[in-house]
Amino acid sequence: MTAPADGRRLLVPLYVHPDVDPGAWAALLRAAPALRGVVLNTADGPGHRPDPVFRAAARRLRAAGVPLLGYVDTGYGHRSLRAALTDVRRHRRWYDVSGVFFDQVPAQPEFLSRFRRLALVTRALGAGTIVLNHGTHPDPGYAGIADLLITFEGPWEAYRTAGVPDWTKSHLPSLFGHLVYGVPQERADHVARIAGLRGAGVHCAVPGKGDNPWQTAPPPSV
Repeated sequence: MTAPADGRRLLVPLYVHPDVDPGAWAALLRAAPALRGVVLNTADGPGHRPDPVFRAAARRLRAAGVPLLGYVDTGYGHRSLRAALTDVRRHRRWYDVSGVFFDQVPAQPEFLSRFRRLALVTRALGAGTIVLNHGTHPDPGYAGIADLLITFEGPWEAYRTAGVPDWTKSHLPSLFGHLVYGVPQERADHVARIAGLRGAGVHCAVPGKGDNPWQTAPPPSV
């Protein structure tokens, strides 16, 4: 991702079907000017066939100017590159995403060459944006691979005391994002402020908890 335009600071992973919660998807449309991206995840990836309801939701978001990212699980570096790239191709072909959100990405330096190859081929397939979700601060070498590194994913209570390594200070805030769940509604604005203080230009705060906390859209004021 290039540096976000003013106000585009929200990266939203909304992992709920539009038929199950159409209100959450409608909320994203209303928040379009603030969205740096929305992660599409039909079935822990693109699934085995196109979902017409997701396609319609993706089309509406694109028309509103929202960048779309296809969800691809990397199994902490143990999923085959072939399988991951199959998902990339399907997301591009079925949902016309402009980028890819790689999830469960390892933080260790021994996986750097693997993810450099994955990023290179992904860009060759037409993805303009690559996001790596480590969920923690990775080896600094990953900074040269992706457009955005997710360096925190976790609950609000853990986020309040999370630290930031010194190497991040030599990079622009637009390289870093924080995804926080279990956030009380009255604390949602605090996530944006804390992210900024910790040098992260992108964030998301949702109230969801449990096995899939990303079933709800962020509050409209965040």
